[in-house]
Amino acid sequence: MLKLFFKRPLQLLMLVAILLGFTAQAQTETSTIGGKVVSEQGAPLPGVTVLVQNAKLKVNKSGTTNADGQFTIGKLPVGAGYFVTLTYVGYTDKTLTGYSLEAGKTVQIDATMEPKSGNSVDEVVVVGYGRAARRDVTGAVKSVKAADFNKGIINSPEELLQGKVSGVNVTSASGEPGGIQSITVRGPGGIRTGVTPLFVIDGLALDNTSTGGATNPLAFINPQDIETIDVLKDASATAIYGARGANGVILVTTKRGKAGFNNMTYAVSVGVSQLARALPVFDAAQYKKEVVALGGTLQDFGSSTNWQEEVTRDAFTQNHNLSLSGGANKLTYFGSFGFQSQEGIIQRNKLKRYNGRINVTQKLINDRLVVDASVSINNTTNQRPTIQAIIGNALSTNPTLPAYGADGRPFSFQNGINPLTILELEKDITSINRVIGNLTGSFTILKGLVYKLNFGIDNSTGTRDIQSLPNAVPLNLGSLTTFNNINRNSLIENYLTYNFSKGEHKFTALAGHSYQRIYVQGRGWSINRFPNANVEPIYNPGLGQELTLANNRPTGYAFINELQSFFGRINYQYKDRYMLTATVRADGSSKFGDNNKYGIFPSFGAAWVVSQEDFMENSIFSYLKLRAGWGRTGNQEIPPKITQALFTSNVSGTSSYPLYATGAYPGGTTFTRLANPDIQWEVSDQTDIGVDFGLFKGKLNGTIDYFHKVSNNILLEVIPADPIQPATTVWSNVENMEITNKGVEFDLNYKHSSKNGFSYTIGGNLTLIDNVVENSPYTVIPSGSASGSGLTSATINGYINNQPIGSFYLQEFIGFTETGLSKYRDVNGDNIVNDKDRVALGSALPTTLYNLYGTLGYKGFDMSINFNGVSGNKIYDNTANASFYKLLLSKGVNTTDEAIKFPNESVNNAAPVSSRFLKDGKFFRLNNLALGYNFNTRKLGIGNWVSAMRLSVTGQNLFVITPYDGYDPEVNIDRAINGISSYGIDYLSYPKARTLLIGFNVTF
Repeated sequence: MLKLFFKRPLQLLMLVAILLGFTAQAQTETSTIGGKVVSEQGAPLPGVTVLVQNAKLKVNKSGTTNADGQFTIGKLPVGAGYFVTLTYVGYTDKTLTGYSLEAGKTVQIDATMEPKSGNSVDEVVVVGYGRAARRDVTGAVKSVKAADFNKGIINSPEELLQGKVSGVNVTSASGEPGGIQSITVRGPGGIRTGVTPLFVIDGLALDNTSTGGATNPLAFINPQDIETIDVLKDASATAIYGARGANGVILVTTKRGKAGFNNMTYAVSVGVSQLARALPVFDAAQYKKEVVALGGTLQDFGSSTNWQEEVTRDAFTQNHNLSLSGGANKLTYFGSFGFQSQEGIIQRNKLKRYNGRINVTQKLINDRLVVDASVSINNTTNQRPTIQAIIGNALSTNPTLPAYGADGRPFSFQNGINPLTILELEKDITSINRVIGNLTGSFTILKGLVYKLNFGIDNSTGTRDIQSLPNAVPLNLGSLTTFNNINRNSLIENYLTYNFSKGEHKFTALAGHSYQRIYVQGRGWSINRFPNANVEPIYNPGLGQELTLANNRPTGYAFINELQSFFGRINYQYKDRYMLTATVRADGSSKFGDNNKYGIFPSFGAAWVVSQEDFMENSIFSYLKLRAGWGRTGNQEIPPKITQALFTSNVSGTSSYPLYATGAYPGGTTFTRLANPDIQWEVSDQTDIGVDFGLFKGKLNGTIDYFHKVSNNILLEVIPADPIQPATTVWSNVENMEITNKGVEFDLNYKHSSKNGFSYTIGGNLTLIDNVVENSPYTVIPSGSASGSGLTSATINGYINNQPIGSFYLQEFIGFTETGLSKYRDVNGDNIVNDKDRVALGSALPTTLYNLYGTLGYKGFDMSINFNGVSGNKIYDNTANASFYKLLLSKGVNTTDEAIKFPNESVNNAAPVSSRFLKDGKFFRLNNLALGYNFNTRKLGIGNWVSAMRLSVTGQNLFVITPYDGYDPEVNIDRAINGISSYGIDYLSYPKARTLLIGFNVTF
């Protein structure tokens, strides 16, 4: 070749150019597939995933339809054997085959997609230890997809669900970022804390133990990583989880990659939040007028300060999330990184969260072995001031005081403290690191027989520092308290699933074993008396000068809980219309005594798809299914080691005696808890009867359920029957005591789409629920401790025979005496009003929960709106009880009009706990409203690089209609007494915010 080049270089170069030209022409011989996808009514379907594949030519390309339902996928090699798959949520997948492509030509495909029939009966829902089509489920199960989640600033899975599932009540305990959420499924079944449903993340059952601070234990989950949330409500569905299923089960499934769909999505949102509504305390002019009118001593400092405005702010939030997903036939992946920075509306309150996740699925051995691996790493940091002190002082401080002095510092004054000074001196920082890993392997041993291994770990560590800076005026000596917490949760499960059919008979059998170990440890220490220096105690605890054990004794605790389980389930179907399910689980828990380590939890369910019968062929129902089930579940949410005797050793005159006439007391040991090896599970029996239906060819879908849940063997710490005991209390099951929850749930959803691209949905749910305590051997089991000056040790709630859970047990306020003092009803007629005259005056738990939602769509535009509300409940306004009455106002404490509501009330009248401060808690809220636009990236000329782009605006908590005059009626401050749950108490609660959020998503 080299010799030829020197002899005839020009001819050789021409030959090479011709060959390269032919090669280039061959490489550029491509074609295009395009078309339009419409609904069954001819309306364009935007967002349909279009997958083009050709095994011989190794083609695997995808795209999506635009707002007009059109798509174009180019640069495809010419040849035969192409097939196209169309996928869209709520519609049956459609595959078109037999396409051949010619160079330079476009193959046009116009396709019509059909909706999944009935009440989404063909959609797959997650059930315990498996998945099933909705039509095959006999229990009460509700699945919520990512597209239907609540929008806006979301910190935990409960907020995504609020208002979406009938029978599920989600209450924000406060408006604090990352604050604890209260969630119940079909009402609380016990009297202790621990009524939260079991959360299972990708097969790993979580432990709800907090790792420190006021942060929600579930706030670590990035909401944008969640694909679906499935709620198991009745016992026939939850019994597969046995001892932990009494309060319902919530299954969270995170996103995974799909073969042939490779993309990267970046989502960003920024928002601003403001105080939704302030409490109407007196301004300076009103304050001066009312103090003088009461004959109080007025201190007028000449200013006019709105202290609520001073301690609150316009709070900004930013949220960034980057995700990558895709893969080939054998390996798929999903990875994400998220960052959220959310300011609270109270100053110096901020939540930061970092999230990282990778989910990988690998298929091996001709797809007989499938391995799923998931790892998530999360860090949450919550900085907050002393919330109740800030709010309490902002409400009560004299409004004539200036906020700042001449030196620009918070103004100092006698007999009180500036709320802004509290902000500067007090700090509470909690940092939590959490790593969750799952490894799941499925191996097909024989056709239909699959073995599955599930191994998971959940390791979290938390550090909480509570700091008080030293200060001269007002005098503060300074302190630092630190708590370190560890929570290690490990799970290993092995189970077999066997599917087989014969003729019109189908069987599925499941059998398995589970072992879970939870280790929890906490340590704490404190140091007092710091020098007034520039170094904060949190950065150098060694500067503390008081190290005595009397005030700074370290504290600590540790425990291990173990749960071993054997479980099984059999499903039977005949003709795809008659279904039976039987489940049993045996749980052994280290929490219970030697005589009752194990509990057996069975369930049964049956269903009949009536619409499959011949006589329903011309009926109005497109789908009709009847369900019935019964099951037994358990509750083990009690403190560890309570079945064992407890001894306490210390040095004091009550636990030892002197060995000599003079000198220190030696260490002594006392008996503080009795052993009870007979204590056993709290048990709930639940019956459910339901109907699922579809009308108008599947446009209108609905569900109606009646449920009846009875909890017995109630776990409680009680006084021993024998009055002569070495310990004052013992843990036991209360004999014959029952708690009953019963009610009816309604779900309706209507969807419509027209040929011009306009579509809408209207839906809602309604829950009517009653609960009652029966056969309690106690007149009242007190709960709900009051707070405030003069209210210490007073109780508000109580568990009373034939009354609902969360009942307010109070003296009934009936007006004033001639001297202006409060008067209360003498219930027993003994002419003495005291605690014996307390009566049940309503419950904090609503009897009616309702939610309304709707969507609108037209081409690229869409809107979604969600309302939620409750009624039949009451709230005890402990804030007003402690702060808003005449006596305080006369002493110079600021209040509201509530303090002077009664002209005939004496200025010297006290305000004990009573029905005077019991208020109606019903409300109707516009929870969120979202407007969005999906850009047509093809028309913008960026379709080859950007497959989707969306801009949205979301408003949260836009208005609330309620007779309650506190910050917000959706409140539940934890005022539990000895672990006995309280409900509906409002005391200096963190106020709710109104939020506007702008978001932008782009997919490459």
